[in-house]
Amino acid sequence: MEYSLSAWLGALAGTIVAVGIYVPVIRLVDRRMRTQGGPATLEERAAFEEKLSVVRRLILGLDIAILATLGYWIGEAIGGPPTPPFH
Repeated sequence: MEYSLSAWLGALAGTIVAVGIYVPVIRLVDRRMRTQGGPATLEERAAFEEKLSVVRRLILGLDIAILATLGYWIGEAIGGPPTPPFH
């Protein structure tokens, strides 16, 4: 299976957009989770921070997976099929 340069560049662009979107989304999610009820004890605070860390990783993973795949498909659609290598 051969990959085209335009598809890879689309995937790279999708990844860059995903990281750019990640920062404001995380700020929004972090603010919302903290306003819903802050933890009172040290144990609750540790559990809350662990939960927040998992949510951050999940959002980043989904964001990159979806937008990189979308960018790959768009790049492939725009660039056309890969050219065969020269021999």
